[in-house]
Amino acid sequence: MRSALNPVRAVLLVVAAVLTRLGLADRDRLERATALSWPRIVTGLARMSKSTADVAMVGIALGPAAIAGVGFATPFWELAFALGGGLAGATIGMVSQRYGADAREELGLTVTTSAAVALALTLPLSAAYWWLPGLLVDLVGSGSGAQAVGYGARYLQVVGLGVPFAALNLVASRTLVGVDDAYVPMVLRGSGAVINVGLNAVLIFGFGLGVVGAAIGTVVANALVTVTFAVGLARGGLPGLPFPIRIPLSRPYFDRALADDLVEVGLPLVGTHLARTGAQFPRLFVVGLFGPGVVSAYVVALRVRALLDTPNWGLSLASSSLVGQALGKNDEADATAWASDVFRLSVGVYLLVAATTVLFSRQIAGVFVDDPTVVGQVTVFVAVACLSVVFRGVDGGATGPLRASGDTRWPLYSQLAGMYLFALPVAVLGVLLPSVGVFALYASLLVETAVPASITYHRFRSGAWQVVSRSYRPDAALDD
Repeated sequence: MRSALNPVRAVLLVVAAVLTRLGLADRDRLERATALSWPRIVTGLARMSKSTADVAMVGIALGPAAIAGVGFATPFWELAFALGGGLAGATIGMVSQRYGADAREELGLTVTTSAAVALALTLPLSAAYWWLPGLLVDLVGSGSGAQAVGYGARYLQVVGLGVPFAALNLVASRTLVGVDDAYVPMVLRGSGAVINVGLNAVLIFGFGLGVVGAAIGTVVANALVTVTFAVGLARGGLPGLPFPIRIPLSRPYFDRALADDLVEVGLPLVGTHLARTGAQFPRLFVVGLFGPGVVSAYVVALRVRALLDTPNWGLSLASSSLVGQALGKNDEADATAWASDVFRLSVGVYLLVAATTVLFSRQIAGVFVDDPTVVGQVTVFVAVACLSVVFRGVDGGATGPLRASGDTRWPLYSQLAGMYLFALPVAVLGVLLPSVGVFALYASLLVETAVPASITYHRFRSGAWQVVSRSYRPDAALDD
């Protein structure tokens, strides 16, 4: 049931009730934002859990070298999400505006054009992974030995076939969120995650295919989800699962002007994702200078923070959809009201999640490590990660309206500044100044999220995004 109560929805409603009681937000707006966002959050939790299970199964079957190999290949796989996610971020803004303006023909053309651009971006990447996997993985993991590189190369070669499917899934998912339906993407992508885990278990343990089995499971699951999305969008639904829109199969399928707008809006978002992905390499290199104990604690902290950051999967995108629809109707005042209310909901949820989780930092650390000499250090890193994630809530809440309006350069600037001008230099201080040491890494985790949050929030509060949106609104809205 779409309206069924569940823990994720319950948390959102509790925060919404508090905000309403304090007079900080409108109840109806928060309820609609909750209905749109909770399925996406559940999807995020499912997919994060799937990734963890995949690595665990490979480790059980083949040992640490296989885990390292998959780890070296993972950033290359994440490039698909950098490219596809950036383009999908542009898609949700343009789709929601056209949905709000009831420009259905242009909406459908926007979706098919976005799919074409996604394929153009990712097919070359897939080809490179198929033909040059060893060279690429060796660039990252040569210091860990030939065995780990070999595992990574075999994994990357096969999983690279799923890169275009992963990008198309993001476009389809964001399209439906842009027209007020996050439930269907949750069902399809969540089911894909379950299928992925099941396939991997059979292929890794039943057929003994190791990392190749893990890669095949990922490709097949993503391909199945892509086909299901395509059929549902073309038919206007699936048995027992209606879609809110139907994409006509009649030509044209591609519009150059729309493609130019998608690329213009999407490129900064792609850059934002690439800034995060690319920073993995120098960041882990610096942390590695502190020794393996600190590295393990740092990695655990990042894993915990990624899990805690799943509310942005729903709330930030809900903001983009709802703000974009208001802009599509040429109602900037309503767009601002939606942006402000969802922003407050986002910050409230992150404060609650962080405050609750930080109390159990030691217990969480014990799940990952059992060495008493390491648990203490992991506990501190987890606690810092819990504090730093609050700024993710601020950043996501402010980025949603910017994404909806097409004002996507500022999130890119914020990520570049946060990681490369602050987080990495602060971490290096711990190496250069022994008296500072590991405290620099704690500070690095905080500024990595605090700086982008400050920049995007400033841009959001300026209201300049409303002006930017006028260049991307559908003709129907601008003619009113």
